[in-house]
Amino acid sequence: MNFSIKRWLLFFLLTFIVVACENDSNPSKEQISQLNLKRGELISCGSPGKEFGTVDFEISCDEKVKKDFNLAIELLHSFEYDESEKVFAKIIDEAPECAMAYWGVAMCSYHPLWEAPSDTDLKKGAEAIAIARSINKKSGKESAYINAIAAYYDDWDKTNPRARSINFEKAMEQLHNTYPQDKEAAIFYALALDAAADPTDKTYTNQKKAGDILNALYAAESNHPGIIHYIIHTYDYPGLATLALPAARRYAAVAPSSAHALHMPSHIFTRLGLWDECIKSNLESVAAAQCYAEASGIKGHWDEELHGLDYLTYAYLQKGNDDSAKQELDYLSTIKEVHPANSKVAYAFAAIPARIALETKNWDDAANLQLPQLNLAWNKFPWQEAIIHFARLLGSVKSQKIDAAKYELVKLNALHDTLLQQKDIYKANQAAIQIKTGEAWIQLAQGKKTEALQLMKTAADMEDSTTKHPVTPGEVLPARELYADMLLQLNQNENALHEYEAVLNKNPNRFNSLYGAGVAAGRTGDDNKKIMYYKQLYTIAGKTSGRTELTAVKSFLNIPL
Repeated sequence: MNFSIKRWLLFFLLTFIVVACENDSNPSKEQISQLNLKRGELISCGSPGKEFGTVDFEISCDEKVKKDFNLAIELLHSFEYDESEKVFAKIIDEAPECAMAYWGVAMCSYHPLWEAPSDTDLKKGAEAIAIARSINKKSGKESAYINAIAAYYDDWDKTNPRARSINFEKAMEQLHNTYPQDKEAAIFYALALDAAADPTDKTYTNQKKAGDILNALYAAESNHPGIIHYIIHTYDYPGLATLALPAARRYAAVAPSSAHALHMPSHIFTRLGLWDECIKSNLESVAAAQCYAEASGIKGHWDEELHGLDYLTYAYLQKGNDDSAKQELDYLSTIKEVHPANSKVAYAFAAIPARIALETKNWDDAANLQLPQLNLAWNKFPWQEAIIHFARLLGSVKSQKIDAAKYELVKLNALHDTLLQQKDIYKANQAAIQIKTGEAWIQLAQGKKTEALQLMKTAADMEDSTTKHPVTPGEVLPARELYADMLLQLNQNENALHEYEAVLNKNPNRFNSLYGAGVAAGRTGDDNKKIMYYKQLYTIAGKTSGRTELTAVKSFLNIPL
């Protein structure tokens, strides 16, 4: 056998070995089956055209799955996790050798900015990444994407959610620096920065870095759902929200088939006190969520509906539209089953009745609130349960039922201890603010004015040192507003006006702070400010509110009752 023939035989043998190795690296049907992927037809509500924005993600997988891959990423960027996973599952069925499809499954199981994934989700994500890593046919950049999300799942059973989010952020930073021209790497890095942001960092270091990345891309990619969506999350903070207003007003038009895209702009509308836009946004998102629950066969209601209802009710209350808020509460009382039964659902069920009772100063209703009965294990949600006890405490103390208020304070302390044991420092701090607030009003009811004011100021300062959770449109009652209320009650009117104005600077167009500022300004003799705040309140709520405060406003402004 001459040398040439031997050389060709060796070439074919090596080729056979390489191909065989590549084939051996493909996952088995059993491995794929064990992932228990979500499957079925894509469900969308809102726009009938299945419009989710425009994405062009470069992959090395078979060209036949390219369109579906982009669709899956579009859905992923709007946090439509279940629907996105269905599309990734379809890709896996058609091209099981596509490593990035398993990366996509892992990304669908990671929920940045929402609640931490369940153990089931974490296990699925880790298994999907293991398969992706085992597949030989992938580019270096794809390996980097896979390794980045692996940084979140590695040792998931031994690492807390915040540490995993920071691991993902660092890995995405490396990916972004290695491939600076890759738009998707930049966008997912911005998301990772937001997810890993320190909630006590009032300089917003991560958010500003994310904003710089996203704004640099926005002009050329104005239909990209991830860029627009993450700009909204990035600037969902006092003092920053105006930067996201153009994106907020565009997102629903870019991805009108996504219930979350219909809702998400209301985060910015809420921050800026744009109540009519907030109401419109959430009426549309709630309707889309109801449609999704029906189309997908969910037993009961979908969690996104409850999230929208919380924001909707909050906006109604700020317009003084108590009748509409009460209609949402009546509707809420008919809901007995929601899926998934998660922290968003628990928050809405606790916050909506508490908000209505406290914002309208219906202290008897507040004092008698009960935990709603539905498919929720309330012992799993101590932060949300604390909202009910906080409302009961304020309702009791305002109704001069001091013993009942003290009982609720004991319950709040127990829930705070539970959160500390769970090492959930953020939520424990939220409960601690409620405890300080409760102690302040109990002290005031017992005639200890100095102690009450000091405790209430401490609670307000504590609340200002942190940020609100993305699950909520705002605190059930701002601690600084309650501090202003206490100062006003004690006729410390100049100080009360200062505190109301601080609330309005952080939470524009809040009904009770506008009215309180007007009252305090009038007591100090500043009729110009009183007129300004009363006119502002009348402009916002004069046509929709039947509250007694509006009667006083109209009388002062000489507006016919």
